Amino acid sequence: MIYLFGYLVAINLFGFVLMGSDKARARRKKRRVPEARLFLTAFLGGALGVLLGMNRFRHKTLHTSFRVGIPLLLMLNAATVAFVWRLLER
Repeated sequence: MIYLFGYLVAINLFGFVLMGSDKARARRKKRRVPEARLFLTAFLGGALGVLLGMNRFRHKTLHTSFRVGIPLLLMLNAATVAFVWRLLER
């Protein structure tokens, strides 16, 4: 159970930092983080971190794919965690 919690903290922190990094790169006109990497991070459990990063850094908030996709991935993440949690409690 502790490993699941540690993984979720790490992947969400990574997602948050990744959004901040991409925003900083955009401002400096540097090479950007691919959107696929942001979505992959969200899919792998980091949707909350990506969503918080979107709002904190005001980044990708006008993109419909992010405004809709990230909250949907957050719901998928929550359902997956609930499922795994129940499996581990048995």
